Amino acid sequence: MSVPAPPLLSVHPSRAMVDEAFRVLVENLPTQTPVTLHSLHHSEDRDYWEAYGHYISDPRGVVSVSDDLSIGGTYTGKEPMGLLWSMCPVPGSRTGLRLRKRDVCSPLLVHISVYSGHITEGFRDQAPLASVLTERWYMAPGVQRIDIRENGVRGTLFIPPGPGPFPGLLDMWGGGGGLLEYRSALLASHGFASLALEYFKAGELSTAHLQFNYFEKAFDIVKDHPKVIPDRVGMFGLSLGSIVSLYMAANSTVIKPRCCVCISGNHVFIKGRSVEGLHQDWDLSKARVDENNHHIWKHISLPIPSEPKWKVEVGKISCPMLLVNGHDDQNTAAVESAEDVSQMMRLAGNHHLLSRLDYPDTGHLIEPPYSPHFRATNFVVQSSREKVILLWGGQTKPHSDAQEDSWRKILAFLQHHLYSASVPKAKM
Repeated sequence: MSVPAPPLLSVHPSRAMVDEAFRVLVENLPTQTPVTLHSLHHSEDRDYWEAYGHYISDPRGVVSVSDDLSIGGTYTGKEPMGLLWSMCPVPGSRTGLRLRKRDVCSPLLVHISVYSGHITEGFRDQAPLASVLTERWYMAPGVQRIDIRENGVRGTLFIPPGPGPFPGLLDMWGGGGGLLEYRSALLASHGFASLALEYFKAGELSTAHLQFNYFEKAFDIVKDHPKVIPDRVGMFGLSLGSIVSLYMAANSTVIKPRCCVCISGNHVFIKGRSVEGLHQDWDLSKARVDENNHHIWKHISLPIPSEPKWKVEVGKISCPMLLVNGHDDQNTAAVESAEDVSQMMRLAGNHHLLSRLDYPDTGHLIEPPYSPHFRATNFVVQSSREKVILLWGGQTKPHSDAQEDSWRKILAFLQHHLYSASVPKAKM
């Protein structure tokens, strides 16, 4: 009597870029039997993140995550990448966690496993039927990572593989501060030389008095690199970085960005020529707290000022702009700001330069695709040093769909405005 073959789990590709989809397949199962597909990641902060879906094997004894319906778990329905985008901290974890890759020179490791039955907890206490270790990379082979400490500028420059020259980007994150490299590494993997800029240290406002010429110097570092096409350098910002991008595109007489991508920002609270001016007019008394004691900052920037002196002069912008926003952004009034930007640019005659992506049920932290959704996370208020949990907003499924759709359209926007020919996507 022959012995049945053990279940076979495969993930293809098992080594890939973080924005590349994979296929998860389980074979040699008993027919019409319940199983649970589970993903597990141990973060650099030593926290465990997981996702799982409940499936029924087909008459051939096969489960295909790309083709079959999950009937329960952290995601439901036909969701090929649900094992990644629905990840959340395992039960009992610290509150307010956010998963971010710090070391882009190493992969994000995810264990994919299949378990017998439909289970919801205790995965590490049970033996899986089969497991596969997958590697998810932000930095493709051949990308150069260069530490920048030049003319007072701090950051990391990523250069795509090949002889070049390449278009360039100045990449800026938001008010949490610190040096975050993973988006720039991914942009370089798609053919854009990208400088991940640190403009104040995490949790410190003391370095935020930097004049706006700090960003002009950073822009010039990208522009003047021998592997960068000097007249094809853009700006890419999220939140506070988006505000800086808008301001520089409108007001700088030194740099001329070829295009700008602005995610979840606004065009108000600009004062003088310092980054501190982006903060000092915030009226934190207008902040709200929800039933979970999560801080909502959206109302700080409402109503949108009617007086031009409190807003970026977007009518002076002369390069293509892409604004990406979520309608459930609870951190800033990004959609309301985008509406006002659109009206101001229409009145100024430069509305043809503006493109917008607005997503329902989507929050503030619009990340590269398949990143977990973070509705609320820990944050240090720079002015008071108070530790709070900020509500960013968004619902997991629509927010994740927005991340996937917006990233594809952002790359198309950058290719169109920074490249004269298409660039092949980096593969592992």
